Formats: sequence, C-alpha cells, structure tokens
Amino acid sequence: MYRRPVPFFNNSYKLYLISWGGGASSCKVGAEGYSKACILHKIYDRFFMVRGWPDVGKIGWSIGLLLLILWLVPGAALGTQEVLIVDFGQGRDGLPRGWELTKKEGEADFALVMDGSGPVLRLRSNSSSFAIQKEVDIDLKKTPYLVWQWKVTELPRQGDFRQRARDDQAAQLLVMFSEDVLRTEVIAYIWDSTAPKGTMGESPFPSVFPFLRIRAVVVESGDAETGKWITETRNVVEDYKKFFGTAPDTVSGIRIQINTQHTNSLAESYWRFLTFKAQP
Repeated sequence: MYRRPVPFFNNSYKLYLISWGGGASSCKVGAEGYSKACILHKIYDRFFMVRGWPDVGKIGWSIGLLLLILWLVPGAALGTQEVLIVDFGQGRDGLPRGWELTKKEGEADFALVMDGSGPVLRLRSNSSSFAIQKEVDIDLKKTPYLVWQWKVTELPRQGDFRQRARDDQAAQLLVMFSEDVLRTEVIAYIWDSTAPKGTMGESPFPSVFPFLRIRAVVVESGDAETGKWITETRNVVEDYKKFFGTAPDTVSGIRIQINTQHTNSLAESYWRFLTFKAQP
C-alpha cells in the first residue's frame, strides 16, 4: 500500500492515511462480540492513521462517519451521562470529602462498615436526630433521575410522617432545589414505618424558615423489605412538578437523615451510593 510521507507541523509528527482494507486492530472477540473500545480502535486505525498531508475530503468524511457511529453506539464516546454524588464503597473512616454532619437531638451514631462487597454507611438512632449533608450543583435538564441504594434493618416504633408526634424515619433522603432566600423547596424521599408506599404529602412540622417548603414521598413502607438492599430510581423533575407545579433547574443540596426522637425508639439504616443520571 502506497504512503506519501510529508512533514506535518514541525516535522516531529507524521500522519499516514490507511485504506479501509488495511491496518486492522488486533482485537479479540468476547462473549458479546467486539467491545466498544475495540470497535473505536478499529475505526481510528482505518481512518485516522495518516502519514503525510491527509486527503481533506477523506478525513472530513471519516470524521463524519466516526461521529455518526459514536451517536449510534450509546456510551461509546462519553458514556451515559451521570453525576456521582457519593459512593460509600470508595470511602474510608469518617465522612466522605465535602460532607458535613449536623445534629438536631441526641448523639450521632454513624460509621462506615463492611457489608457484602465493600464499605457502606451505617446510621443508628436512639431517640436522636442527625444527618449528613453536602452542597451540590446538579443540572436537572441533563440528569433528572436520582438513583440510590439503601437498606433498613430497624424501623422507628409506629413512625408516621403524617403525624407530628410520630414523624420519625429510619431513612430519609432530602433534595434541596433552590438556595433563594425567599423560596426554597425540598423533597424528602423516605422509608416510613406506617404511611403506605407511594404516599405524597407535606411535612407536618412548620418550618423555622418561613419560605422553606418541604414535601415528602414514601418510597418504601413497613418492614416487608427490611434487611434487603433496594435500588430506588426517582425522576425528581416530575416529582417536583407534582408538588410545586413548575420544573426545577438545579439541585443545590443533598441530605441523608435518620431520626427517632419523637417516638423515643431505635432505628438503623444503611446507604451504598447516590447518583444522578440522564436515563433511569
């Protein structure tokens, strides 16, 4: 195959154009065929390994073809868009970087413990209320789906978010949508002891901040699934629309919470990861 070597830039780099029939990569076929990385490597070999001045028409056509293939093969180039908030499996002792502890009542009992394949966050409450939280900046136009994995092993005795005197939960995931001084909305995704799964409503507690509006979604209820790891997925944009009537732009804060001070009981929950995704 004929190649025309021509200096490119300062003579330290040279490109060679290789025809479609030559220069194949040495990729092995696995159980599911060629990997995406292997396919891309083949395309690169055959279209972009150019020594000498490239044929502009061919290179332009090659770039167009490559972009088309990357568009047709999901995740081939940039991957599925995802913003990882936390993976406790990658952590060590103490809180992950960027997270802070807040205590409302009693002592905060939390730790990273081994569970299955790696570390997870364990929260325990004994007539107490505490949380860990983190400031974030999530573009919901790009990643509207919140995905997390949790497990509850003990529920507050007769906890019920609908009643002020029993508003305790073993696991709460709070999402803050605005830091506007005059308007702040929060959705709490909770595992309630009593309220039926799917219940959506307003927090029974009047906020100490007059413009803070908190709404709750019962994602899991009762002890039927206790002791099991469960992966949850919520379209937070759609949930927000149901509560507040408009579409939010960003998420500004995340909070993981546990409390049992109202029922004077015990509770325990575990958390593995939280992430925002473009697709469920």
